[in-house]
Amino acid sequence: MTTFLAAVLTTLFSVTALLVLVRLYRGPSLLDRVIAADMLLATMVGAVGAEAAVNRHATTLPVLVVLSLLGFVGSVSLVRFAVRERV
Repeated sequence: MTTFLAAVLTTLFSVTALLVLVRLYRGPSLLDRVIAADMLLATMVGAVGAEAAVNRHATTLPVLVVLSLLGFVGSVSLVRFAVRERV
């Protein structure tokens, strides 16, 4: 059962990451690319969290915290930069 669940989760996260990479590449504006990068990081956090849940261990919790903080700080700083560009 866990092998099937791992295969389904891997497929879903891979498809999500592929679609986000397409948006990151084709995004017409800087804000579209920022949102796509944030979504890619959220997908990575989800994948690491799903891996921890499937394998029943909590050793990757610091990695999840660092990735979440990196996503938040990166998104806020890039949006502030983009707002300054437009004004």
